[in-house]
Amino acid sequence: MNIKRIGLTLFILLLLSKPTLASELKNCMLDAFTRLPEKTTVGEIRKLCSTPDTQTIKTHAKQDFGIVEERIKIDKSNVLKPFTLMSHHQNYFLLAVHNLNGWSTNEIEELTGNDEIDLDSTEAQFQLSVKTPLATNILGSSIDLYGAYTLRSFWQVYNSANSSLFRESNHEPGAWLQIPNDLEIFGFKNTANTLGIVHQSNGQRGSYSRSWNRVYASFIFEKNNLAFVIKPWVRIAEDEENDDNPDITDYLGHGELRIAYKNDEHVFSFMSRNNLESGLKLGAIELGWSFPIFGYDFLKGYVQYFSGYGESLIDYNYYVNRISVGFLLTDFL
Repeated sequence: MNIKRIGLTLFILLLLSKPTLASELKNCMLDAFTRLPEKTTVGEIRKLCSTPDTQTIKTHAKQDFGIVEERIKIDKSNVLKPFTLMSHHQNYFLLAVHNLNGWSTNEIEELTGNDEIDLDSTEAQFQLSVKTPLATNILGSSIDLYGAYTLRSFWQVYNSANSSLFRESNHEPGAWLQIPNDLEIFGFKNTANTLGIVHQSNGQRGSYSRSWNRVYASFIFEKNNLAFVIKPWVRIAEDEENDDNPDITDYLGHGELRIAYKNDEHVFSFMSRNNLESGLKLGAIELGWSFPIFGYDFLKGYVQYFSGYGESLIDYNYYVNRISVGFLLTDFL
């Protein structure tokens, strides 16, 4: 941290300690310190925060950072705060998830020994995904090590005839190195790259058990309000006798592409997986739209469409065609 940054830090701490300073101004100063580049002067921050609309600070920040770079900057500011968990993937609750093809009952009937289980075509789904830093500035570099856990559950909440059972839950712990970058390719900035390992399983036994392990890399690019991530992976081989799903890469392939575009508070997303690799036969696409509701900053409406294979581990080799609506707590951007 340079001398100018130290002085700016002391100045902000002094202001925040004064009880007479308006709370909006305090929040603005803290927001500025978190979001704006190190070259920003005290005078510039005072000018920004003295305006009636404190949203100016966010607008000014976006002029200096891309939409992905801004999120990384916010994550970085939270890294050394104790007891901090940050969002990793999206966190959402989908109130109504309707599969036009219906859900397969084969595995759950075999697991329970009950061949008369009926699954509703409409259910609820939710995803909880958090990350935390494990090590920062490794060996004096700008590389950080993160750990994460994601839970995705498929809940037959409207199926009272079968005790509103959880049809499936997928657990995904992982860890990765995050490497910042500023290379530009065809006008897109390669903001960051990652190298990681991830395990995914449904925690079940026998014929209902599904699991696999992967090593992966991801390459994050952005330009203005558009961002995309190229994420290739390689499955870690298992013994044939212990492999629950030996053909899983036939359906989930060896990577995926995600694209997100932000327009004001609306975010439009697209995912493609295994389409080219399988010759458009065993792939999947996902379309998403998040939008503001009720004027809340941290709650959005969410519409998601999925078509293809790999919807969940138990359904990795079944075709799913569904539309979903619900609420989103944390977004891509």
